[in-house]
Amino acid sequence: CVSSRARSSTGQCKGAEFFAKAAIQGHVQSRSNLGCIEVKKGNTDRALRHFLILAKMGHEDSVEVIKKAFMIGKATKEQYAEALEGYKDAVEEMKNSDRDEAKRVLGHQKQRFPRKK
Repeated sequence: CVSSRARSSTGQCKGAEFFAKAAIQGHVQSRSNLGCIEVKKGNTDRALRHFLILAKMGHEDSVEVIKKAFMIGKATKEQYAEALEGYKDAVEEMKNSDRDEAKRVLGHQKQRFPRKK
């Protein structure tokens, strides 16, 4: 936190409290923010746990974070393998023919109506 006014009675940043509540309810960006906060605090193990949960939710960027942590020796091979497996399982769970058809149709529409700059 930047100022002491933004701290709760426990000394924790109010933002982190809100992120924690949202993360418990499944909010992906809040969980990612918590992971980043823990990295800044130097709590690598806690940060990796947040990113592992995200990977198991199908968040691809979290797998990359864990991969980078593994490459610099901050994460174990087992943690990286668990992240990859969890990500793969989440992506597989989300696949179905209706979703693939919708993606195909919507992808086609995006090409027809590009965003204005």
